[in-house]
Amino acid sequence: MKITDVRVRKMTKDGKMKAIVSITIDDEFVVHDIKVIDGERGLFIAMPSRKASDGEYKDIAHPINTETRTSIQNLILEAYEKALEEDDEQPIE
Repeated sequence: MKITDVRVRKMTKDGKMKAIVSITIDDEFVVHDIKVIDGERGLFIAMPSRKASDGEYKDIAHPINTETRTSIQNLILEAYEKALEEDDEQPIE
């Protein structure tokens, strides 16, 4: 499995959620609504989820092992940091 595209939509309001991300896998499958969250121990990702009838949130799509989750998280956080740097490089008019 190879992540072939990462699209980052940064949040403009203050808060713990910093961005919403979509990833493309093998140029054939897209996962939308992955969140970049600023937690107590730094940035992490939260996979797409929905609220269950018991009030808890359950992931809709997620990696099935830690190695894959770490790989996806690293790629997403690198893309997020790059998007922040690109904003810093924009000239002020």
